[in-house]
Amino acid sequence: MAVRTSWTWAFFLLLATMAAFSLPAAAATHLVFADLQSLQAEHVDDTLRTGFHFQPPKHWINDPNGVMYYKGVYHLFYQYNPKAAVWGNIVWAHAVSTDLVDWVMLEPAISPSAPFDVNGCWSGSATVLPDGRPVIMYTGINEQDQQVQNVAYPKDLSDPYLREWVKPDYNPVIAPDAGVNASAFRDPTTAWQGPDGVWRLVIGTKDNHRGLAALYRSRDFKRWAPARRALHSGDTGMWECPDFYPVTSPGVDSGRKHVFKVSLDLTRYEYYTFGDYDYATDTYVPDPSLADGNEGLRYDYGNFYASKTFLDAGKQRRVLWGWANESDSTADDVRKGWAGVQAIPRKIWLAPDGKQLMQWPVAEIESLRGKHVNITDKLVRGGSYFEVTGLTTPAQADVEASFQVMDLGKAEPFDPAWRAVDAETVCAARGADAKGGVGPFGLWVLASDELKERTAVFFRVFKRDDGAKHAILMCNDPSRSSYADNLYKPTFAGFVDVDIAATGKIPLRTLIDHSMVESFGGHGKTAILSRVYPTKAVGDKARLFVFNNGESDVKVNNLNAYDMRSAKIR
Repeated sequence: MAVRTSWTWAFFLLLATMAAFSLPAAAATHLVFADLQSLQAEHVDDTLRTGFHFQPPKHWINDPNGVMYYKGVYHLFYQYNPKAAVWGNIVWAHAVSTDLVDWVMLEPAISPSAPFDVNGCWSGSATVLPDGRPVIMYTGINEQDQQVQNVAYPKDLSDPYLREWVKPDYNPVIAPDAGVNASAFRDPTTAWQGPDGVWRLVIGTKDNHRGLAALYRSRDFKRWAPARRALHSGDTGMWECPDFYPVTSPGVDSGRKHVFKVSLDLTRYEYYTFGDYDYATDTYVPDPSLADGNEGLRYDYGNFYASKTFLDAGKQRRVLWGWANESDSTADDVRKGWAGVQAIPRKIWLAPDGKQLMQWPVAEIESLRGKHVNITDKLVRGGSYFEVTGLTTPAQADVEASFQVMDLGKAEPFDPAWRAVDAETVCAARGADAKGGVGPFGLWVLASDELKERTAVFFRVFKRDDGAKHAILMCNDPSRSSYADNLYKPTFAGFVDVDIAATGKIPLRTLIDHSMVESFGGHGKTAILSRVYPTKAVGDKARLFVFNNGESDVKVNNLNAYDMRSAKIR
């Protein structure tokens, strides 16, 4: 619908006032802007669009759905608004790939069309049945605004791209029973089949403030019945986008565990536990050392939500997808014509010590590496920095570095008061510009010439008084990332479980992609994703630095930086 220019910009100004982000929860909340649902941008602003992360040419995206590997083709379905860069009009968009790098965009696979999903087609999963047929299970909003679970099957299995999907008339296959909150009953997991031949899956729901993983069982994938008890529960509010799957530790015979992950609607963070699952009793018991809730382990300590894994049977690996929301205002999203990016797909596995999951960008993205710069054994004295030069554009790069601390004796004491708070609180108190003993040291990425715009990715090492090994804090600090207004610029942080006293070294990998900064510390023990919006450090004007604001000198043992070519998304 054509809109007069004067009205458009007046409305943008109003939205900028109303929708500027200021709280973590607000950064990912889905608000319906009814008057903007058909307002398509006349011109799409690609200035800060990513080059090698997945995003469609325009409009809004959120949760990855139904991700799967089928007959040599990777399928990515995702929540998508085909009409505007705001949440609403959601369909299941569909893209396919043979390498998880280059993608072909197809027509939406599922759209509201029947009484059981007329008011929306929300998130879900894909399962491949024993006869080779894939089936999608998704949440529909029916005519009574209840959340129900529906199935869809490919129309033509001979089509390698599975472009058309059919919804059987017997939908919904799972409806909320008496006592179930019909307005909070969504996001079915991939199903699994036990030795008894019975299928199981989990649906996220809640009972007052208690999050529940409701377990359902079926013999034919058509008729489902609730189990006697939930698979798991926690006092954390609504559980969205649950995921439940087995993992192993390479080379460790007894390393098999089951992972349970949820997305917390109240905080817009995710956490996971892992433990033992008993098929006979359908009980899941997390390892006793793991916290359940906000204090638990997280895939990613940054802007990462609604994640979904799938088994890549071709390469015998588990692959993790996650959604990164925008951190600018709704007005900015409408102006630039797009919103939302999928994180780089990551291989995920159980750490050899069995304490946590590990994750790493899939190896295929290294095919995009181009020009290479190497720096070896370079000392960075306390209070100094240097520029990494030689790349065509550090705004689209892959940087791997190993840092060696020269004097661990200068590490600051870990404040006992911090033991009761999360890493973000510690990082807020000891940010990138707060000089320390050992650190902060790391990278300034997407930096401008005068360094007034820069995003810091860094470590800080503390000594503990309780006999435990050093505490290593990893932070993404975008507080100085942009001159722009109406930006949500949280400092994200996590601790890295590395015994730095044993090696003196800590590795860091950072993927830089215009408005994405995706970092992995300790060979994948801690991951942090940030969205940033520089105004000066854009394109070939972006610069890359190594810095050290600590008293202890730090050596860059090895740094490899690569230009990254753009993926083909067509």
